[in-house]
Amino acid sequence: MFIVQSYWQAILFCVITMLCWGSWANTQKLAGRSWRFELFYWDYVIGILLFSLVSALTLGSIGEQGRHFMDDLAQADPANIGKALIGGVVFNAANILLSAAIAIAGMAVAFPVGIGLALILGVLINYLGTEKGNAVLLFSGVAFVLVAIILNAVVYKRKSAGGAAASSKGIVLSVVAGVLMSFFYRFIASSMDVDNFAMPAAGKMTPYTAVFIFSCGILVSNFLFNTILMRRPFDGSPVSYRDYFRGGTGTHFVGILGGLIWGLGNALNLIAAGKAGPAISYGLGQGATLVAALWGVFIWKEFRGASGKSNMLLALMFLCFILGLGFIIRAGQ
Repeated sequence: MFIVQSYWQAILFCVITMLCWGSWANTQKLAGRSWRFELFYWDYVIGILLFSLVSALTLGSIGEQGRHFMDDLAQADPANIGKALIGGVVFNAANILLSAAIAIAGMAVAFPVGIGLALILGVLINYLGTEKGNAVLLFSGVAFVLVAIILNAVVYKRKSAGGAAASSKGIVLSVVAGVLMSFFYRFIASSMDVDNFAMPAAGKMTPYTAVFIFSCGILVSNFLFNTILMRRPFDGSPVSYRDYFRGGTGTHFVGILGGLIWGLGNALNLIAAGKAGPAISYGLGQGATLVAALWGVFIWKEFRGASGKSNMLLALMFLCFILGLGFIIRAGQ
């Protein structure tokens, strides 16, 4: 299988992850013009599963190092398979709530609050699981991200002064999504031998196999989570499976594309974890918060008409994110 050979190659993969994880929601915004996010989300999940299978049968099945995908799947311990499946279930619960928050509050709010919180808690959880990297630099970076989240929440509160109900719902969904999102990565990482992808321990999985099992967990749990949400949505009227099958080919493709983009970022991030360590790899990947906020502010104009003070706070928020990510990168050297 393909294995990352250096720390800086791992950092490059994490930067690509950041771009992918911070950009997939644009497909939801595009589809959302005529398509409810609950319906979009089915295609998104299908895209994630498709990418995990393709990557496992290609990059996960070539080369001399590590175990090929089918061999690795055959020898995987049921307990480790269970961990990856649980990771998929936890992620799906979190991501559905995040998608709802995006639909209600926009990318410039849902990502900094939800994914920013996931970054802070997730780095702590993954560092305690595998202590790799300079703790002082790592958590200094996390502190800057925390300041950025607070600044974003302040700006959103100023923007939503006339719509307190919508503001509260968007913030609450983002916070709950962030807390749940902080746990999923640890389940996947613990199912793999992150210290040695070339000769993984018996029963442990390679990242390609773990990603595939994780994606299966997302799909299976979606029949429960998304069905409930379709019948009892956070916003708007209920939708049905009949509505989903009425969607055009182009509409379905946009959702699948979103899943493919997120799946690419997820695969690269877990591949990078072998060299960078789970805490740093996850933390950099969740720098997607910065990318999504940039999309929300400059492309989707979610803060159009904001006051000069709000714009200054937004600029300070971006600066804190950049400083935080810089500290996280330095922590692994």
